Amino acid sequence: MPRKGENIYKRKDGRWEGRYIKGRKTDGRAAYGYVYAKTYREVKEKLRQESVFYSDTAGKKENTQDSILGEIVDKWMERTFPKLKESTAVKYRNLLRHYILPELGKVPLNQLTYDRMEQFCNDLLSSGGTRHQGLSQKTVADTMTLLRRILRFAEYHGNDIPCSCYFMQVKIQQKEMRVLSRREQKALCTHLLSNLNASNIGILVCLFTGMRVGEICALRWEDISIKEQTIFVHQTMQRIQTDQNIGCKTKVIVTTPKSACSIRTIPMPEDLAQIIAEYQTSNTGYFLTGSNERYMEPRTMQNRFKAVLIQCGIRDVNYHVLRHTFATRCIELGFDVKTLSEILGHASINITMNRYVHPSMELKRKNMQRLSDFIAVK
Repeated sequence: MPRKGENIYKRKDGRWEGRYIKGRKTDGRAAYGYVYAKTYREVKEKLRQESVFYSDTAGKKENTQDSILGEIVDKWMERTFPKLKESTAVKYRNLLRHYILPELGKVPLNQLTYDRMEQFCNDLLSSGGTRHQGLSQKTVADTMTLLRRILRFAEYHGNDIPCSCYFMQVKIQQKEMRVLSRREQKALCTHLLSNLNASNIGILVCLFTGMRVGEICALRWEDISIKEQTIFVHQTMQRIQTDQNIGCKTKVIVTTPKSACSIRTIPMPEDLAQIIAEYQTSNTGYFLTGSNERYMEPRTMQNRFKAVLIQCGIRDVNYHVLRHTFATRCIELGFDVKTLSEILGHASINITMNRYVHPSMELKRKNMQRLSDFIAVK
């Protein structure tokens, strides 16, 4: 149970909220920050991390007004990178190396005005990238989010920043996500069931559980209960860049998912559990290989999926379409959104509805047909 003075409370929506002092306003009053999690322990750990981050900044002012952004970046990386997941650190390092530091690294902090930052953002959108054809809205949004974190760090260390980019947001237009039609899904299932092998069964699992490609590649037999008909998802596999100038420039890692919500137990349809039981040749090792040493990495799984699509006569789509299709079929079958959200590993039902649920024209017609009773002519 939370103790008095911890500033940890349970909200009406079931989540836990923690409050911490992240700085002081010009009038000396405390400026508060907030963290949220599903459990008290998670909130307490987040508060501990924030206290480490801010403990030596409260009330201190450093005479660093002549500092350039690159110097602040070095300090921020030194403080922050040891606490980041390896994949996140690689992503931040690439954004800094390719976009932020080349343009702003030598700019004094007192020259980071709104006009300068707006021009930087617009240049990324219009002419950023190695081919100077402009970066995607998602990449620019990620870059500006990272820049805001660094500038916030600079402010808490006593630097006056003319523009902290708090109100500079890049609107991301969501691309229309492809979903397999019922005809395409039937053709895919028929092919997979007629050609059962490791990768094809893996595709089936993703199509009927909504698992991501990294999750199916990291799945181990120890995480599957045939008796309970469940799959425990708690790891993901991905290939990331390394800092090596020679030799392998990428490597495969198995790590925990991006968020705690992605750690979940998924019930399996009975027929899928039966297929897995008949396929099972080991009680340990990776699900796709049955080996503790060998694995099938996401890139290989994606290539095999594309080969299957060609054999089924389905136009080219990426592997994530299996997750979209699973979510859409579930909604069509009447799943409640909360259940679906937890199966997919989302933090909120809004993510599920906005990103993964795409009503088919058939479902739209069915729903619209319900209005017929009001216009029926006698």
